[in-house]
Amino acid sequence: MNIREEQEKHEHEHFSQYASFSDQSKGRDRIEENCPMRTIYQRDRDRILHCKAFRRLKHKTQVFLAPEGDHYRTRLTHTLEVAQIARSISRALRLNEDLTEAIALGHDLGHTPFGHAGERTLNEICPMGFSHYRQSIRVVEMLEKEGKGLNLTWEVRDGIVNHRTAGNPSTLEGKVVRLSDKIAYINHDIDDAIRAKIFSENDIPKRYTKVLGNTTKSRLNTLINDIIINSMGLDNIIMSDEVHEAMTELRQFMFGSLYMNPTAKSEEVKAYKLITELYNYYMDNIEELPNIYKLFIKERGEAPERVVCDYIAGMSDQYSVTKFEEIFVPKSWKG
Repeated sequence: MNIREEQEKHEHEHFSQYASFSDQSKGRDRIEENCPMRTIYQRDRDRILHCKAFRRLKHKTQVFLAPEGDHYRTRLTHTLEVAQIARSISRALRLNEDLTEAIALGHDLGHTPFGHAGERTLNEICPMGFSHYRQSIRVVEMLEKEGKGLNLTWEVRDGIVNHRTAGNPSTLEGKVVRLSDKIAYINHDIDDAIRAKIFSENDIPKRYTKVLGNTTKSRLNTLINDIIINSMGLDNIIMSDEVHEAMTELRQFMFGSLYMNPTAKSEEVKAYKLITELYNYYMDNIEELPNIYKLFIKERGEAPERVVCDYIAGMSDQYSVTKFEEIFVPKSWKG
C-alpha cells in the first residue's frame, strides 16, 4: 500500500474545492522522488521542523530583549502559536493543514537576533537592505543544509514570503497564515505586556474590547471564529468589516503602547550598536566568517554585504552577544 497516495485520495474526497491538493503542487526547484509515506507538504513541514534555523528561534527575541522570566514569548513560541491558530482555521475550512503548518513553521526563519530591532538595524546599515520575510526565503532556498537549501515546494515558499501585511499569498493556506500571524502576535504581545506591567487589560480602549473581547481567550475566539464564518465556502480568506477594523486599530494601539514604548524598548539602542559593530567588523574581516559563508562569496558570487547579513541574521541573541564579547571585550590574562 502506498500511504501517500491514500492520503492524496483522501484530500480530494474531503477537502474544500478551494484547498491546495498535495498531488497538484507546482513542485520543487530540484525534482525529487516522491515519498511513499508522506505527501509533499508533509515533507516540507518536517524539513522545516528539523532544520537548524528553526531550532535557533527559541533563543531569538519576540518583543522583550533578554526578559527575566520564563513565560515571555520567544520567536519560537510565537511561531508555534501561529501554527496552532492557522491549523484550527484551515481544519474548519477543510483546507490543507499540512501546507498551512509548513508555511506557519517557516514564516519567521529569517528573523534576526533582537527581533524587529535587529531587522531595522540590518536594513539601515546594509546598502542592499534587509527584511526578515525575504531572509526566510534565503534560509530555506540557500543557507540551510550547508548551502543546499531545503528544496521546499513553491506553495510553501510563496506563503513564507507573502506572510507580511502587504503580502498576497497565492493559496488560501498562505492567506490563513498571513492573518494568523497578526492574530497571534497581537494577542500574545498583549499578554506579555500585561505580564511586564507595561499596561493593564483596563488600559486597552473599550471600543476594541467591546468587539473583540477583554481577555486573550475571548479575543482569539472572536478573531478565529470570524474568519471561519466569513470565509466558509469562499475562494478567499476574509474577516467581517467590524472585526477587521477592530483588529487593525488594536494593532495600532500596540505600536503606541508597546512596540514603541521606551520601557519595553530600553535595550534596543544597545542591540543596534552591537549588530552595527558586528556588521562593520565582518565587512572588514571577511576571512573570519565561517567557511560556508566565505564559499558563498568566492564560489557563488554573493555580495559580501549580503553574506555578512546572512551570518548575523542567523545568530541567536546570546550568540551575537558572545561574538561581540570575543571580538571587542578584553579578556583576562591566563598565564
